[in-house]
Amino acid sequence: MNIAIFRSKVKSLILVTFVILLPFGAQAAHPNLVITAADVLEMRKAITKPGQFSKAYSDLKAQVDLQVAQPIIVPVPKDGGGGYTHEQHKNNYQLMYNAGIIYQLSQDKAYAEYVRDMLLAYAQLYPTLGLHPARKVESQNPGKFFWQSLNEAVWLVYTIQAYDLIYAALSVQDIASIETKLLKPVALFLSEGQPSTFNKVHNHGTWATAGVGMAGYVMNEPEWVEKALYDLEKSGKGGFLKQLDELFSPQGYYNEGPYYQRYALLPFVTFAKAIENNEPQRKIFQYRDGIVLKAIDTTIQLSYDGLFFPINDAIKSKGIDTIELVHGVALAYSLTQAPGYLDIAKQQDQIILSGDGLKVAQALDKGLAASYQFNSVAFGDGSDGKQGALVIMRSQLAGDQAVLFKPAAQGLGHGHFDKLTWQFYDQGEEIVSDYGAARFLNVEAKFGGRYLPENESYAKQTVAHNTVVVDETSHFNGDVEVGNANAPVLHFFETSELGTVSSAKIDTAYQGVELKRTMALVNLAELEKTIVLDLFDVVSSKAHQLDLPLHYLGQLIDTNFSLAVNTGQLSALGAKNGYQHLWLKGRGLPKQGLAKVSWLNENGRFYTHTSLVNGQEEFLFTQLGASDPNFNLRNEQAFVRRVKNNKQHRFISILEPHGEYNPGKEYTLEAESQVTELGYSQQGEVLLVDITIAGLPYLIAINQAAEGSIKQDFQYQDRSFSINRRLAVFALNDDEE
Repeated sequence: MNIAIFRSKVKSLILVTFVILLPFGAQAAHPNLVITAADVLEMRKAITKPGQFSKAYSDLKAQVDLQVAQPIIVPVPKDGGGGYTHEQHKNNYQLMYNAGIIYQLSQDKAYAEYVRDMLLAYAQLYPTLGLHPARKVESQNPGKFFWQSLNEAVWLVYTIQAYDLIYAALSVQDIASIETKLLKPVALFLSEGQPSTFNKVHNHGTWATAGVGMAGYVMNEPEWVEKALYDLEKSGKGGFLKQLDELFSPQGYYNEGPYYQRYALLPFVTFAKAIENNEPQRKIFQYRDGIVLKAIDTTIQLSYDGLFFPINDAIKSKGIDTIELVHGVALAYSLTQAPGYLDIAKQQDQIILSGDGLKVAQALDKGLAASYQFNSVAFGDGSDGKQGALVIMRSQLAGDQAVLFKPAAQGLGHGHFDKLTWQFYDQGEEIVSDYGAARFLNVEAKFGGRYLPENESYAKQTVAHNTVVVDETSHFNGDVEVGNANAPVLHFFETSELGTVSSAKIDTAYQGVELKRTMALVNLAELEKTIVLDLFDVVSSKAHQLDLPLHYLGQLIDTNFSLAVNTGQLSALGAKNGYQHLWLKGRGLPKQGLAKVSWLNENGRFYTHTSLVNGQEEFLFTQLGASDPNFNLRNEQAFVRRVKNNKQHRFISILEPHGEYNPGKEYTLEAESQVTELGYSQQGEVLLVDITIAGLPYLIAINQAAEGSIKQDFQYQDRSFSINRRLAVFALNDDEE
């Protein structure tokens, strides 16, 4: 792409960072990446005064002092993720980075000398290394220090910053040795040596381009910067800017999902800051309508109670206090001075020692934080925002609640085959759950800390999620390339004081089958309660077996239908596509009417899932753990609603939180569901669900009309109603909407 035309399309941000402009290629003062010489002067002043920044400095200095008192260890690489040598090299790059910062702030050359000596040790080791012995050649590019080149790129991102921080303390001979024997060879290995990764639009490519690009700024290699931005051929088909174009939607949602959005955020934020500090004329923070800032904010929104929503290959313990987002929040506040980011910074309880971190610390000291607003929002997926969406519904009516609805795109190789799945959260706990990733990160005994085989055989399979499975076969027949080429269509999303509603469909997950799901988190203001409404329509040209699993966290309490339970011997629910991992523990066939399943969560609340059934839906109760000889899977519970030999079927259900169980004080309140009636009908484009709960009758109307004809009139029980939005809730006993 012509760069002049490209830059002419860039819109301006509200705030502009003013930087003294040096022509690229001129020798700028070091440090000149994320932390600049000007930042250092302000940071040195700050550490002489009481406050959060000086405390963070003292804490880090004490930590670094303990570490630099130990001998330098740069081992010959041997182990995979979680092994000794892997972890030692991780610790080394973090220590070099931290010691470099302490050197700049304390001006004590002992810290610079420690970093210098470690870099020289690496410079002596690196020329002797071949590819890593624990490399996984069949699926990923290997590194030399690490089993995959991704980790090598992370090493360079941190190490080049450490080198930049101590550059002024080095002799000409040390600079020559470190650059020619270590940093330049690593940068060339990660770029020209692995073009498929460096040019790839993927988080591995992001880390590689960030590391090589920053090395270009520090070592005065402008060609490296250009290649990092535009790919090795400088064609614009790959590189950092292409990653900003394609990996994020216009709203800042990252295609691989929240877990990898968090992971990829650090190289995006770090390299962008380095670009701004070295070449402000590129206006990187204005690029694509401020996509970097949007990505930071979206990462925060993709969390509940401090943890990221665990879709795709996600480890559930990752949250907003992760170091990548700490850097992101500091940058976001620096760009906007929005006090809500200080609220997140306060929750993170970490101050980074940088110019941006200083601004956060000083603002927190002044008490400028204001509550960050978490919203109900549909984040469009794909570079154009039109490849489905990730939908978040939130309510505070009955405590902090959230529904995550996923009519989103596949998410590349880390995506799961879970179109139109959902999760539910209440009072800080996951209630309707997603397994996330089958992995013990950096636990060497568990498959070297890599993704477990069960990640493919179970966690990615459709039955591991809360969406329809046709004929016990996963969406797109488990083919990632097919999945990446086909995304759901978001019909509508709306949020108001009545609640939040969204509808989407996909007709490519199975040949000749259309899946359509409409979900709503509905506020029942009179009762100060919420319910989750779920309408799932399956229409096919041929008859199929249809399974709709619901994975829940908690203890099964009761069903209102009889169960045949396997108490002596268990068998797997199926033979493949994840079914081989589910023990069939019991089954029941509810009669026509309401089928209820209740469980108790660790948060002390009861949850009842009420389905409107026609007498043909069998309920299969399962426990995870079959076909698992290495005990890799968690023993979680689910029930599967199954209908056989059907061309079309509508699954209708609501989820009702209720009651309280307090064993410490020995009381139980409202342990039973308060839903006594549930009905469904349709008038034209309006879906009608009538429900009686706690003795109060409600009519919930969902308007499916096209945008141009949103106002709809309809009749119900000889009464006239009108709806001019997507969701309406009528309390039938008083005519009030």
